[in-house]
Amino acid sequence: MAMVGLFWIAEGDVYVGAKPSGLAAGARLTPEGVVGLGDKQGGLWPWEDVHALAARDVPLKSLKRHVGVLVDMALTVGLGGSDEAPTMTLRVTDAAGSDTDLTVYTAAATGYSEAEHDLSLALLTRLTEGAATMHTTLATMAEWGRRHEGGSPGAAKREELLRRWTEGEG
Repeated sequence: MAMVGLFWIAEGDVYVGAKPSGLAAGARLTPEGVVGLGDKQGGLWPWEDVHALAARDVPLKSLKRHVGVLVDMALTVGLGGSDEAPTMTLRVTDAAGSDTDLTVYTAAATGYSEAEHDLSLALLTRLTEGAATMHTTLATMAEWGRRHEGGSPGAAKREELLRRWTEGEG
C-alpha cells in the first residue's frame, strides 16, 4: 500500500485519503462509482451520476503544520492529548448540481505538498471526464498498486505518477 498525492492505493483498491478501517470515515473509488465508507456516510454514487469531484480542507505542508504535528505527538505521548488524525472533505457533485460531502482522513501527517495537491485535484477532475477515461485511469492506478511494494514512493516519484495518470499515460 502507498500514498500518492491525496490517494491511498492498497493492492487494487484506490481511496481518497487514508484507507479507513472499521467504522472510520473514508471514500473508495471503484469502477462502479464513488463509495462512501464509515458510519453515517455510506453510499454509492455511480460514475454516470458524478458530475464533479473536489477535495476541500486539504492540509498543505508548512513549517507551522510540521511543528504542530511534532507538538501534538509530544502531547499525545506525554500528556494524553488527542490522537485523532486530521480530515479533509471529498465533495461529490451529481448531474443535478447537488453536493454530498464525504469525510476522509488524510494520509500525510504533515500535510500534502502544493504540487501533489494540485495534481491530485486535476486527477479527480479527470475521473469525471467520461466512462472510458475514468475506467482507464482507475485501472492504471489499481494496477500500479498491485505491482508496487515497499510503502509510499518519494515525493518526485509521487508527482511523476500523478502527472502520468492525469495525462492518461500508464
